[in-house]
Amino acid sequence: MASACSPPGMLNALDRGYGSSGAGRIGAAIAFGTHGQTLDVWRPLGNVTTPRPVVIFWYGGGWVNGTRQDYGFAARAFASQGFVVVVPDYRKVPTIHFPAMIQDGAEAVRWTRDNVARYGGDPGKISIAGHSAGAYTVAMLTLDTRWLKAEGVDPNIIKAAVGLCGPYDFYPFTGRAIEALSQWPRPMETQPIQFVRADAPPMLLVTASKDTQVRPRNAINLTAALKKVGAPVVLRNYEGLTHENVVMALSLPFRGKAPVLADSVAFIHGALTRAVSPKP
Repeated sequence: MASACSPPGMLNALDRGYGSSGAGRIGAAIAFGTHGQTLDVWRPLGNVTTPRPVVIFWYGGGWVNGTRQDYGFAARAFASQGFVVVVPDYRKVPTIHFPAMIQDGAEAVRWTRDNVARYGGDPGKISIAGHSAGAYTVAMLTLDTRWLKAEGVDPNIIKAAVGLCGPYDFYPFTGRAIEALSQWPRPMETQPIQFVRADAPPMLLVTASKDTQVRPRNAINLTAALKKVGAPVVLRNYEGLTHENVVMALSLPFRGKAPVLADSVAFIHGALTRAVSPKP
């Protein structure tokens, strides 16, 4: 059940009543995966006659909180820009621990590959995005190819990745990461920065100068590591924003805080264009 009294739930309600976004949900609580997970699908309003590029968006919540329903504002944001958007749920701590959340993410990618065309999406133009713990899933699926391969998915299916205030280089563990990740016997395998590779899809790593929950060094360190091996990466640091401000800026009421949506959309379109351009 959607937690309408949670901060994301209240933001979603505010966003929904703020005015027309030009997007709507066309599939709700669709089953996927092998553990009872569900997802929602959103797209632009009106007839979708040409297959649209796809964004899969994972929400945050410290691997403990969050529901797909509360993040309708993020789905509406990307769908209003012409994308078919998939918002999956995933299992939470304490019921699960690493790597279950990554496995759930990989199953969502497999579902999207196999089914998104029925909702007007182009399975050949899939990008992934997420905030906080959701950005962690984005980074792990983008960089550590074993999770998608385990689901029979070619890792090259990901054309671009956008991580909003994600943890990528945070060992030794503190806070919620202790319960979520510390049971894995090889802790460095939980760190996205350990899997940098030159042939990674283009990544946009967003951070904020006042983020005290997932400190900017995570995005800064991963950016440096990716650049060192020659992987395509862009870093955006929004001055004066907090951890929550960054995802809030996707919503209509708070879009003026920072160009998070515009920057993300421009990055994805640029990556898609380069992906289809003929090689020199």
